[in-house]
Amino acid sequence: MVKLRLLTPRELATRLRERAKSEPERVSEYLESHPAEWEALAAGDPHDAADILEELGEQAAIELIEDLDPVEAAEVLDELRPTLAVNILGELPVDRSALVLAAMQPDEAADVVGLLDPELRVRLFAAMPDSAKREVMSLLAYPADSAGGLMTTEVAALPDNITAGQAIEALRAMHRRLEDLSYVYITDANAQLRGVVSFRDLVFNTPDIDLVDIMVANPVSVTVLADREEVSELTQRYNLFGLPVTDVDGKLLGMVTTEAVLEAVHEEASEDFATAVGAGAEETAYSAVFASVRNRVPWLSINLFLALGTLLAIRSFTDLLAEAPILAAVMPLVATLGGNAGAQSLAVIIRELARDDVPRSEVPGIIRRQIAIGATSGVAIGIIAFITVSALPLPGTTTDVAAIVGIGAFANLIVATFAGSMIPLGFRAIGLDPALASNIFVTLLTDLSGFGGFLALASILI
Repeated sequence: MVKLRLLTPRELATRLRERAKSEPERVSEYLESHPAEWEALAAGDPHDAADILEELGEQAAIELIEDLDPVEAAEVLDELRPTLAVNILGELPVDRSALVLAAMQPDEAADVVGLLDPELRVRLFAAMPDSAKREVMSLLAYPADSAGGLMTTEVAALPDNITAGQAIEALRAMHRRLEDLSYVYITDANAQLRGVVSFRDLVFNTPDIDLVDIMVANPVSVTVLADREEVSELTQRYNLFGLPVTDVDGKLLGMVTTEAVLEAVHEEASEDFATAVGAGAEETAYSAVFASVRNRVPWLSINLFLALGTLLAIRSFTDLLAEAPILAAVMPLVATLGGNAGAQSLAVIIRELARDDVPRSEVPGIIRRQIAIGATSGVAIGIIAFITVSALPLPGTTTDVAAIVGIGAFANLIVATFAGSMIPLGFRAIGLDPALASNIFVTLLTDLSGFGGFLALASILI
């Protein structure tokens, strides 16, 4: 791998990242033996450095993180998946971990500290500088999915009694410790939020103009306990690059950056997907076994008892199945088609609900549209099912059986699209999370229709 030293920093990072997927040990050895290149890579692109560490594994990541200074280590650590970052901090000497946490942005450090073992958290706080510790502890006081949990306290705030020229001079002094200067927030003598001005407006106005004359008064803001869904919705509605966060009295406490909003949107979508199928909202592929089981078993138990309804429906038609055994073979086709159609509608509706894009006035129209989709799809699938089953080389696949499958598929697709849209919308109407294991209830209805409805239809036509 000596030839890699001839590459540009960007090419080196790309090559190492790809090579780490197939030869992690060689890449680890290379970086350990070329510390200057590793440090340059980490300083130049922490994201690429983190991707490489992800592929190398925990032990190699610990050793390489130890080779970086606290600031570079903090930047790389923030790009790692949370569980790996936590494991690395737990293996480093406490003094070293405390320095890395202190070098992180307060909001980023709070995210990591919140996942640490309580005993380790106490030891790290004892070793951290007081100023960094206070900032992190203040953020940990807020729920992780609230504006307070998402915000950074590193915010550009200026008093309302200065000019644009004075503001620019003040920002020059701030820029070394602040990452985001897209917006400058204006506060009064009591630190209450009065307005906001963009950096561009500061630069293009005359230096002697008063700040209050160019600011936007009463900017859009949220309180610390606002849910991340509200933060996301406001940011998207008003096309903001950042959202100020205040206490209940209007005192400016921090801001939620665009990056934090995007992470929140991604997290919300991931949780909705997991919750819709009955998994834990916070469960990941790296969650502890017992924690995952604890999240899943209650919903699986509910699913079991709900599925007994399908069993009872089928039991009523045992004589029919004995008379025409072929029905038992083709019956799952109808239920499977319904399950897939229901999942499609469910995914569409939950996505729109997550974006807060379903006004209550539009609900009847949305449901009608989904039913129309189910009916139209049902006609096409029903015809295909009829033709396919008719051609099956199985004993008992008569035209009547094929017709039952086709009609059953048509009817079940209508039921499925109705259920897939109505269940999450119904949950929202009664104040529950629309994604709350919706898939389990959709599956119940499509199974009842697919099995019970199919056999009821068969008892009429056979």
